[in-house]
Amino acid sequence: MEDTLKQAIVLGREYYSKREYGRAESYLRTVIDSGAHGFADIHNMMGVIHHDSGRLEEARDEFRRALDINPRYTEAALNLAVTYNDLGDYTAAQQTYRVALGRGTDGSERVDSYARGKIANLHAEVAQAYVDLDMPNEAIQEYRSAIRLCPQFADLRVKLADVYRHVGDLESARYELSEAIRVRPDYLRARVAMGVVHLVSGKRQQAIEEWERALRIDPHDKSARMYLRMAKDPPGPSAPPQRERRRRRGGRPCE
Repeated sequence: MEDTLKQAIVLGREYYSKREYGRAESYLRTVIDSGAHGFADIHNMMGVIHHDSGRLEEARDEFRRALDINPRYTEAALNLAVTYNDLGDYTAAQQTYRVALGRGTDGSERVDSYARGKIANLHAEVAQAYVDLDMPNEAIQEYRSAIRLCPQFADLRVKLADVYRHVGDLESARYELSEAIRVRPDYLRARVAMGVVHLVSGKRQQAIEEWERALRIDPHDKSARMYLRMAKDPPGPSAPPQRERRRRRGGRPCE
């Protein structure tokens, strides 16, 4: 290998590691245009650069080239799955990361925590797409898949609980939120959401206690304060008019 090509490889990788993608791209392009073979990581890095700049089709092609060179390149497979997802090709995205799951060096389906996190987030993105399309059952399945990979991701459990609550499965929502709180006792969103589930289940006092816990974590949380105020003094036609007028003058608008 000639010295100019070696220098381009070294500088391309160096600038890439520093996230100086503009400089890295010119050197990586030199390597690719030279016709040099066997550099799967060069194509993967180029794919990441294209993806970062929104050139998704070019990113897809580079990740494919990386996998053509090294079919067991897990990072490239995961990057390709994410790119397929961003292109809206959810079927290809799912197929690609499922294949990536089986690329462990020992032939098992275990992957490291970084890879699990990427795949879990991919499931969550697909789930959100289903939520946006008002397809809650499909969203539930995707969130479940994400949580199986990363059960410690409390935010995914809260999102799954929101979908369960939307379809009226309050027991499942309560379970997911209790797990989120077990993993992260100070996770405010889980505490606030648990209070909502208690309230719609008819457990007003438990809802109040949960929101009070939330306010001990963050006394300024607007959602917890608003819900707590509503639970302690629910609106209704039976409220004395004079008292309502005073509240409107002296209170703060709900946000």
